[in-house]
Amino acid sequence: MNNQEILAQFGPREAMEYDVVVVGGGPGGLATAIRLKQLAAEKGTELSVVVLEKGSEPGAHILSGAVMDPKALTELIPDWKELQAPLNQPVTSDEVLFLSETGATKTPAFFVPECFHNEGNYVVSLGNVVRWLAQQAENLGVEIFPGFAAAEVLYNDNGSVKGVATGNLGVGKDGQPTDHFQLGMELHGKYTIFAEGARGHLGRQLMAQFKLNDGKDPQAYALGIKELWEIDPAKHKPGLVVHTAGWPMDSQTYGGGFMYHLEDNKVTLGLVVGLDYSNPWLSPFEEMQRWKTHPSIKAYLEGGKRISYGARAITAGGLVSLPKTVFPGGALIGCEAGYLNAARIKGSHAAIKTGMLAAEAAFDAVTAGRQHDELSAYPQAFAKSWLHAELNQSRNFKQWFKKGVYVGAFMTGIEQWLLPKLGIRNPPWTLRRKVADHATLKPAAECPQIVYPKPDNKITFDRLSSVFVSNTNHEEQQPAHLTLKDASVPVNINLATYAGPESRYCPAGVYEFVKNPDNSDRLQINAQNCVHCKTCDIKDPTQNIVWVTPEGGGGPNYSGM
Repeated sequence: MNNQEILAQFGPREAMEYDVVVVGGGPGGLATAIRLKQLAAEKGTELSVVVLEKGSEPGAHILSGAVMDPKALTELIPDWKELQAPLNQPVTSDEVLFLSETGATKTPAFFVPECFHNEGNYVVSLGNVVRWLAQQAENLGVEIFPGFAAAEVLYNDNGSVKGVATGNLGVGKDGQPTDHFQLGMELHGKYTIFAEGARGHLGRQLMAQFKLNDGKDPQAYALGIKELWEIDPAKHKPGLVVHTAGWPMDSQTYGGGFMYHLEDNKVTLGLVVGLDYSNPWLSPFEEMQRWKTHPSIKAYLEGGKRISYGARAITAGGLVSLPKTVFPGGALIGCEAGYLNAARIKGSHAAIKTGMLAAEAAFDAVTAGRQHDELSAYPQAFAKSWLHAELNQSRNFKQWFKKGVYVGAFMTGIEQWLLPKLGIRNPPWTLRRKVADHATLKPAAECPQIVYPKPDNKITFDRLSSVFVSNTNHEEQQPAHLTLKDASVPVNINLATYAGPESRYCPAGVYEFVKNPDNSDRLQINAQNCVHCKTCDIKDPTQNIVWVTPEGGGGPNYSGM
């Protein structure tokens, strides 16, 4: 049964009315809710706010490096230290390394670009920060519904956004309601703020519905793959922040590694790989495992223990790829829109700031008696903000690195080191981008095949053991949330032309090509492994794979990430 048939049999859905509905309980969504309630308290008025979070709890699906710039948090909650926000480890030093296969060249501190300086920032578990933000939101009267995935955008008769509907529960693999079936519910808002993170399922639909990307460069994405380790105390350097460029990436592939030393002998580390890579034999997961074997990284890990694993796509297009962020009845904030600053490898401060700006616009609109129109004050405020200035300075970062790591490093030095020393904050040129990430793969026959070493299960690991420590779980009897527009495409096009890249770009072992009894090939989708990174939705060369929301509460349950 499709959703319309289910509604015809079991409907109508229960509807709840709010002033503002927020989709996504990450830093941006929670900042929106907190700011709305703060403004209501300041003005002595009531405002109803709800946050929908598809994870089992706030923070369960949050994955970030993360070095956090507290600037926006300080604006939102000035006394965050007194309220014991989990920003416990200040950055104590920065290292920028250029790696060859066996060696490393450290960039002298004087020449490290401004974007890689982290004085005043903190090494954090962003998941823990989000859990703390959720507590602050609830203390202000925000309703948070964890385990409820927003699955559908609802529209008014005039085409404006009315709100969202959550997914149905208890639907079997065959699409039929089971004995445990529960109809989803509708949440109607005067305004709906979408904060789903990079490549949001509903955000994609809104961008198409309202043509929000018209006139903009295609969004650029990267896949971040991360592990959390507990290491030998003798090797631990609290607050050390290491960024690497070069090996194992070839000179034409965008990417880099990171290692951040948290408190309590823990380090968070990983590799970011641009999803505009061209060789279909490349596996970002295997590259990350290989990166850990470099002497500069391996030395810290030997004798340690891996605690957790995760992966998430991030936006990297910056200002030139930023869509229109408002439409009748709602707005896009944070990584849903693409506010992450790839040059700084930071997005949480941008998510919080844009959430605050959207909240201020929505509050003024609601208290003025408006609803379901465009919150034009939000993009106007962004254009005057420190965040716009920051992103404007970094607007060419990804485009330069697409020309190769050496050109990228040189021009980043020009734009982020030399020009500021000359008193020029913004580069006087803008580079454009015309090709979307899914269109960059070359046929497998034209590319060198990459053979990756087998894992040693001490420093390097396979996908399935990695997914295990991500605590990923889905209700196995639900319909697969990884859908194909045309079931013949994976074998007839992706396997035939590109050697089945989905079996390599997925960092969770969701996609594998297997043989049928007659020796023909078929694509097997292991949806229960999915960590919700969205890479398949982005990189599939034919755009045949569409990620849709599974039942609420499914997916990873990250701890300490």
